[in-house]
Amino acid sequence: MLDKKFWITKEPINPNDCIKKVVRNEAGAVNTFIGTVREYTDGKRTLFLEYQAYVPMAEKKLVQIGKEIEEKWEDADTSIVHRIGRLELTDIAVVIAVSTPHRTDAFEASRYAIERIKELVPIWKKEHWEDGTKWLGDQQEKTSYAANNPLKEGMRDD
Repeated sequence: MLDKKFWITKEPINPNDCIKKVVRNEAGAVNTFIGTVREYTDGKRTLFLEYQAYVPMAEKKLVQIGKEIEEKWEDADTSIVHRIGRLELTDIAVVIAVSTPHRTDAFEASRYAIERIKELVPIWKKEHWEDGTKWLGDQQEKTSYAANNPLKEGMRDD
């Protein structure tokens, strides 16, 4: 965790690590989104997940999302952590904490953050199902990497 507000970790996530980074006197709302490993995906029983990431790029993209939120919601402050490695059912995969003066902005900014993570951040999920394994490439679960992971060379740092 260190002093970062945006980071990738292999360790279990404590939501309070994000919350503490955004609590402040001028914020009347702190919204926290906690994404966990669920048991069923499209009717298939999940045994566990594995997340992989291109960590330097992923952390840059999380910072970018934080900056986008600051531009869209006045006085917003954001912290995001995403876990990689093997995660069991109910383990926390991602935590987003957003503080704003008013609750509506905190809710909207938090929703924006999770959608942007799925669109932008180079994190891949391998689901281990009861009846087999399938790579789900992007976080939107639209691109399958059945044989192998995407290559770092194919990623842009823009």
